[in-house]
Amino acid sequence: MDICGVYYRVYLATASITTAGAGLAVYNKNMLQLSTNLLNRPVLSLRTGSPVAWVTAPIINPARLNIEGFYVTDSVDRSPLILLYQDIRELGAQGYIVDDHDVLAQPADLVRLQNLLALNFVLMDKPIETVGHEKIGKVNDYAVETATMYIQKLYVGRSIWKSLTSGSLSIDRTQIVEVTNKRIIINNLLQGVPSVVPATAA
Repeated sequence: MDICGVYYRVYLATASITTAGAGLAVYNKNMLQLSTNLLNRPVLSLRTGSPVAWVTAPIINPARLNIEGFYVTDSVDRSPLILLYQDIRELGAQGYIVDDHDVLAQPADLVRLQNLLALNFVLMDKPIETVGHEKIGKVNDYAVETATMYIQKLYVGRSIWKSLTSGSLSIDRTQIVEVTNKRIIINNLLQGVPSVVPATAA
């Protein structure tokens, strides 16, 4: 993966209909959750019923615009580990349900993800602009379809003036043209038609 290159192009915009692993049992099949609701939650062992780790940060694949897994902190020795998406049995109100502690992996053991981990892609605060070079704002949150872990909406932080004159703005993944290490490029917006789609806040 080219760290300075383009990770995501428009042909991936419909990727939400394709899953890369086993289905994830969640509140309901296509529920959207804000990113903040996915973090600082316990990872619970199905075998013992007790927390084995706490989720700290997502591992975002910019080429697919999805979450491949999460960085977690071990509940006992506080060591950093990784929980892969396909090892999550259920995501419910109490937290992430897994079979047991042994599904948590050392980062160095995940050979397939080494390039992605080295990239350390961060979506929050990423600048957004249109193909016509209009600066829209920065990502201040995003919504994830928990059945697939694909990022479906970007919520944009804008200047006070733009917020007052144009309202709040969210960007659907189908509007995204490219994702690079420096910015997100979207199709030109229709003037006076803000795109606002709610996500579940809790």
